Amino acid sequence: LDLRNKLESHILELRSAKHGKYGALLPTTDNALDTFLDQTDDWLFSEEAEEASKDQMETKLKETLEKTKSMCQEYYQAIQKEEERKEQEMEKAAKEAALERQGQDQTGDEEDHDNRRLPKKRRMEIVMKNKAEANELFSGGNYKIAAARYTKALSHCAKFVDLAPDDKTEVNQVKTSLNINLALAYLKLDNPDQALRVMNDVMDNIEGSQTNPKALYRRASVYYEKKNWQAAKKDIQTAQKLPGVENDKAIQKLDERIELQLKKQKQKEKKMAAKMFS
Repeated sequence: LDLRNKLESHILELRSAKHGKYGALLPTTDNALDTFLDQTDDWLFSEEAEEASKDQMETKLKETLEKTKSMCQEYYQAIQKEEERKEQEMEKAAKEAALERQGQDQTGDEEDHDNRRLPKKRRMEIVMKNKAEANELFSGGNYKIAAARYTKALSHCAKFVDLAPDDKTEVNQVKTSLNINLALAYLKLDNPDQALRVMNDVMDNIEGSQTNPKALYRRASVYYEKKNWQAAKKDIQTAQKLPGVENDKAIQKLDERIELQLKKQKQKEKKMAAKMFS
């Protein structure tokens, strides 16, 4: 599961990279990169991938990483320089944070115990700061710490006061997004049960999440990892009926994977029934 997730994440990251800071450094000649990613994506959702052994999946991941590294040398060089710069900034920030904590006992302004009635704009800044830090941690593979940071951002979402209807809608959208990311972090930590609890809580308690295609997709993916194909199919079907998702490749691919598993399940049931009456 972890190897498959790594391969799928790598493909998604490269697709998203085209719209990112260093997207212009990715190769565009003959659409070679897009073609390779499409071929790898198709393999991921094929029966061959579903039945692949750990060694075969490791080989596929290694080959894909080597191929994309070779095709995208300028892009990865820029990413490496960016990571080195961020490490230097994080070291500097850590030193500054240590100095800041020394003064927090005097000011009483520790974030975790912040129960001030802050204006909505200021509270949202704190929420988004924590979300940005969580996203960076997640991108670096620090899923456990990222999950803790998403949870901290959500704790600040509970501290908004006197919200107008439009502001409440905005906060609900942010809470949904944070929970979607939190659930993915739990999946990366091989904890689908906790991921499902997060997504069920979203669907049950956050207004508007029931018609959010990203929320439906995330819960469907959690159900998929838990091998609850019927529940996964139900959420995906709901998502597919929403406007603007007709060409959503992620939803389409997950639906194909679910259909493949449902087909296999029916074949197993037929075989079992045939044995019972043979």
